[in-house]
Amino acid sequence: MRGIEYRGLQRIEGPVVITERSRNVGFNDMVAVYGRDGGRRLGRVLDLGEKSTAIQIFGNSTGLSADDTRVEFLDKPMELRVGTGLLGRIFNGLGEPIDGYGSIFSSKNYDINGLPINPYARTYPRDFIQTGISSIDGMNTLIRGQKLPIFSGNGLPHNRLAAQIVRQAKILSFDKDETDKTDEQFVIVFCAMGIKNDVARFFLDDFEQSGVLSRVVVFLSLADSPSLERLIAPRCALTAAEYLAYEKNMHVLVVMTDMTNYCEALREVSSIRGEVPSRKGYPGYLYSDLASLYERAGKIKGSSGSITQIPILSMPNDDISHPIPDLSGYITEGQIVLDRELFQRGIYPPVAGLPSLSRLMKDGIGPGMTREDHKDVSSQLFAAYARVKQVRNLASIIGEEELSQDDKRYLKFGEKFEQIFLIQGEYENRDIGRTLDLGWKVLADLPREELLRVKKEFIEKYLEPAAKM
Repeated sequence: MRGIEYRGLQRIEGPVVITERSRNVGFNDMVAVYGRDGGRRLGRVLDLGEKSTAIQIFGNSTGLSADDTRVEFLDKPMELRVGTGLLGRIFNGLGEPIDGYGSIFSSKNYDINGLPINPYARTYPRDFIQTGISSIDGMNTLIRGQKLPIFSGNGLPHNRLAAQIVRQAKILSFDKDETDKTDEQFVIVFCAMGIKNDVARFFLDDFEQSGVLSRVVVFLSLADSPSLERLIAPRCALTAAEYLAYEKNMHVLVVMTDMTNYCEALREVSSIRGEVPSRKGYPGYLYSDLASLYERAGKIKGSSGSITQIPILSMPNDDISHPIPDLSGYITEGQIVLDRELFQRGIYPPVAGLPSLSRLMKDGIGPGMTREDHKDVSSQLFAAYARVKQVRNLASIIGEEELSQDDKRYLKFGEKFEQIFLIQGEYENRDIGRTLDLGWKVLADLPREELLRVKKEFIEKYLEPAAKM
């Protein structure tokens, strides 16, 4: 069934064209634009006025003229075809297959904007995800259904860290005695927005070499793709994730990189529309727009599946107060912050100890989930490392030789913490028991009277064996 068609445009402004207002047209409805050459371009309704409609074209407006262009309103939102054939496939940012295997064989089409989840239907995330990375599992634990972004910067190894999480992440469940455990694997939805071809190739090669490619769905909107396609790509990816999680009851891990490129595309569209800019030129609705993506994570009643999100964003000039990381931190349940100083000292992964945070960690660790001493070890490591930072600042002023014996002991602890607990190989997969034992090993260098955040019975049970490692 064909929609309403109009001939002629009022004006053309880059990738946005303005035409006559159509009846029964809704915001974000799909539009087909035909140029003089008969070529078909897809777009969506960007704005509605009393007498005109603004249409955002996915591509460019080269070859269009105000007199000869035809506009067809398709009377439906943009949809993604979904089915069991999604796994192992590669799509562009508009959800079109680009791997040469044709379309998905399915009659199901889902609105890429998703459906709002009733807050009452959500179930609280509590299941521990073991990433095999000590700095995350031990101190910033990832929980199934959580949205935990990676705050990085140009040149930092956030892509390597994300690939390692994809390779190693599993959901652990223990019996009551914590002696037997089972694990479940994830399916992965990977979405690239505005990244270079070599970064996309790195992820695809890593998926293939690690054997997870058959359970990965890939959406690529690379740097040479139309910038406006970046606004669609994450919505297509999350639509695929919702189908796999809530229809097929799978555990889905969504990795989206780079959210900064997404926000730049949003700023570009806002500028074209002539909107009054907010902080650093970004639109005033940046918060709500990001929330419309991040909030599509979680677990819902009636489905055993889940969506866990790891968005990656590169902070401009390593500025954590920049609007993109600032607003993302408000919406998500914590952040993994990569530290340039640690990276320059050869520490991988360079996860900053103090700025990093997982707000759901407290509900996913402890007896029956990880280990009884997890909460105490994490708290003590945070407190001791905070003291290390203070002592290092003092040493830079008065010199290390002027420090007290206690302060020198904390300097030694800091070095040991970074070299034993934080640093690990890119393909080193540590289980949670190994991570906590390493935590006790570095704490063994501190006086017993300084271990105020751990129970005495845990010191007797875990500290002495760990000190002999």
